[in-house]
Amino acid sequence: MTENKNEEQTLENETIEESAAEAVLAEGEIPAAEENDGPVEKDELQLAQEKIAELEAKIEEMDNRYLRLQADFDNSRRRAKLDMEAAQKYRVQSIASDLVEALDNFERATKIEAENEQTKSLLSGMEMVYKAITGALAKEGIEPISSVGEEFDPRLHQAVMQVQDENFGSNIVVEEFQKGYLLKDRVIRPAMVKVNE
Repeated sequence: MTENKNEEQTLENETIEESAAEAVLAEGEIPAAEENDGPVEKDELQLAQEKIAELEAKIEEMDNRYLRLQADFDNSRRRAKLDMEAAQKYRVQSIASDLVEALDNFERATKIEAENEQTKSLLSGMEMVYKAITGALAKEGIEPISSVGEEFDPRLHQAVMQVQDENFGSNIVVEEFQKGYLLKDRVIRPAMVKVNE
């Protein structure tokens, strides 16, 4: 019996809802959702598409900025590495520049004619020191520039005189006045030379 009453109540509620809906439609009122479905959907869709396009443009701009920053970072890291390698490779350049002046003096001293045993032993000691210094410099990559008999190279040689000598070809170094030195592939000091015309 209780079930029947519940069913009757449910049917009655449904009938009342249907009647209310029919009454509203009969009066000519259109529900708000149905009235605005067309234009509102189009406006919302257009706004959404514009928003998507704007966000895609921002993403592309951010990607480009990221790629540029990454490239800048890679370039600066590469430059820092090259600078560090160059600093390591040429670390002795400043001291080598000073030592080549001392080597010049040692060479001049060793060319002195020895008149007695004391002077000979002193010169012998100076030659040993000279060889030790040139050996230490060679270990660091500092080598004298070969000049006499070589073709004049303005990167390696500084011409202070020109002569006409039939024993040498044109543009050949005839005499060396002062030794030049290289540190690996860098010129510390060019050789002062006399060049054949």
